[in-house]
Amino acid sequence: MKQIILLFACLFALQGLAKADDDRAITVDQLPQKAQEFIQKYFPKNEISLAKMEKDFWEKKYEVVFVNGEKAEFLKDGSWEKVDCKYYSTVPTGIVPQAIKDYVSKHYPEAKILKIERDSKTYEVKLNNQLELEFNKAFQLIDIDN
Repeated sequence: MKQIILLFACLFALQGLAKADDDRAITVDQLPQKAQEFIQKYFPKNEISLAKMEKDFWEKKYEVVFVNGEKAEFLKDGSWEKVDCKYYSTVPTGIVPQAIKDYVSKHYPEAKILKIERDSKTYEVKLNNQLELEFNKAFQLIDIDN
């Protein structure tokens, strides 16, 4: 009996692993409303190449790739997590918190923000001069990578 229960537990675990990395293309209308509004506000002229939903064990995320190569990633509620504009343009200024904009303009006046990413504890920005700046939630600089 223990072997049968163990067998079923293993099969259940394998089924979960098979579904853990489930990515699928979706339409823009299937994005959370907050993500749709973000795209309309900050990328109104960008044509969308791909929108997809990524499901892991515990979370669901969304990614939008624009024709020009720029990307935006969103959490399940539609709030932005990452905006990557590569070397083609810069992150829209309305996305970047004012304290980070002030720090970058004061210390790197010629630099442009190409990428911004946030999580529950930090903000990370990448500049066109190859520096990556990491800020805590109080917008204090905590790390610089080059």
